[in-house]
Amino acid sequence: MPWLKILHVGAVIAWAGTLLYMPILIAAIANQRRTAGDEGLPPPLLRAVFINLATPAALVAIASGTAIFMGSGLLAHWLIVKLALVGMLVLGHAFCGMLLLRVERGDALAVGFSHLVMVLSLLWLSGIAWLALRKPF
Repeated sequence: MPWLKILHVGAVIAWAGTLLYMPILIAAIANQRRTAGDEGLPPPLLRAVFINLATPAALVAIASGTAIFMGSGLLAHWLIVKLALVGMLVLGHAFCGMLLLRVERGDALAVGFSHLVMVLSLLWLSGIAWLALRKPF
């Protein structure tokens, strides 16, 4: 079980890092395309970060977290709230994917939405960390 927890924490750190990095990268590319008038596809780094890093980290974090949850048999109120926040984080991940597609199409609205995704992801991640470390109720 300790190795599973280490895997879970590592995957959560990688997922959280990419969820905070992706909106900044999306906004930077959208601003660059708006000012330069470039109609080509954004650098492959954006799609590579999402497909090769963020999504696998999310899947490993969710799978290992589910295995820990099922293996421990723990069911507490704080855990239910934490799982709801993880669900919100999954929505933020999906929204990053949607923003990626919008930037590839040249949509300028992606800049404002990417800032919102980053702020909300940071809020949800803070709530998850607080609940996991504090276990308040």
